[in-house]
Amino acid sequence: MGKLNGRVAVVTGAGRGIGRATAELFASEGARIAVATRTASAGEETVAAIKAAGGEAFLVACDVGSRQACTGVIDETVERYGRLDIVLHNAAYVPFAPLGALADTELDKLLDVGLKAAFWLCYAALAQLEKSPAARILVTSSGAGNTGGVVGLVHYGAMKAGLNGFVRGAALELARRGVTVNAVQPGFTLTASAARNSSPAAIRAMTSPIPIARPGLPREMAEAFLYLASDAAAYVTGQILAIDGGATLGNPEGLKFDQLE
Repeated sequence: MGKLNGRVAVVTGAGRGIGRATAELFASEGARIAVATRTASAGEETVAAIKAAGGEAFLVACDVGSRQACTGVIDETVERYGRLDIVLHNAAYVPFAPLGALADTELDKLLDVGLKAAFWLCYAALAQLEKSPAARILVTSSGAGNTGGVVGLVHYGAMKAGLNGFVRGAALELARRGVTVNAVQPGFTLTASAARNSSPAAIRAMTSPIPIARPGLPREMAEAFLYLASDAAAYVTGQILAIDGGATLGNPEGLKFDQLE
C-alpha cells in the first residue's frame, strides 16, 4: 500500500525540478496527480513519466498567476477525479534584478504567481479539502524568505517571507476544519536547470558553505513533501521544514573556537 493511496493531489510548477520530482513521488505512492504547469511540453514529460511508472496523472497547462487559472486547476481536478486531498503550490516566477530596478509589472507577476496563487488555490480548494480525511496544503518556501537573503532577489525573499506567513496563519485558521498547512524550505538544490545553467565552479562555490558539503537533490525535497502529505504528519501543521544540508547552521569552514584564543 502506498503512503498516499487513493488520494488526489494538485502540484503546481510540476513540469520540472522539485515540482516534477514531487509529482512523480506522490504518484508512486498511490496518488492521482494534476500536473499544473505553464509550459505544456514540460508538463507532458512529467505526465508521461508518471504513467510509464504505472501511476495516474493528467496535465493542466496554465499560468497560476491569476485567480481564474487557480480556480480552473481545482475545478478540472475535482471534475476528473471526484475529490481533492492535497494542494502543493510550488510554482514561482524568479526574475533577477537589483533592489529598485524591478519593473512594477515584473513585481506584480512575481507576487501573483508565487504568493497570491497560494491564496487563490486555497480559496478554490477549501470546500473539497474539508471533505478529505487527510487534507493538506503545502508550499515551497525558501531560506531567502526565512533565514537569509540573496543579492538581486530581494523581491523573491519578500515573496517567500509572505508565503511563510501564509503557512502559519492558514494553519491556525484551518486546523479545526481538518486541514494542515506546511512548507518545505529547500536549500541549494541541483535541479536539471541548475546543473545546465551553472558552471562546476559556481556549483562548488554554492556548495562550499553547506555543512553536508553537497547540493540537495529534487528527490530529497520531494521526500520531505511526501512526509508532510502522508498520515505520518497528521499532527504537524504551521511548520516550515528546512531541507538544506545544515546550511542554516552556518559555515563549518568559518571561524573556529581555537582561532579566538
